[in-house]
Amino acid sequence: QAHLVESGGGLVQPGGSLTLSCVASGFSFSATTMVWHRQAPGKDRELVAYILSGGRGTYYEDFAKGRFTISRDDLKNTMYLQMNDLKPEDTAVYYCKRDAYPDWGQGTQVTVSS
Repeated sequence: QAHLVESGGGLVQPGGSLTLSCVASGFSFSATTMVWHRQAPGKDRELVAYILSGGRGTYYEDFAKGRFTISRDDLKNTMYLQMNDLKPEDTAVYYCKRDAYPDWGQGTQVTVSS
């Protein structure tokens, strides 16, 4: 059974940075496209970025382009999201997910506020 654990969230001032981690187990991580989503208060969950298996390619939503970097370490079964120049509108619970499966982690809260 797939198990996903996000970490790295916290409170940061506007313009600050955070790196989120997602440790995966219970499936073939290296063969799986992995995805970051987020859900802000009162809003629907939305896609942030994804990374293809083997790091063959990445995709970012417009709001993440130029500020966020998705990466993976298949030896550690871990995916990362480096977030720079954070804005108050980035405040959300961030979730990792394996593509095409309904497996969600518990999420990690990111709060951007002065």
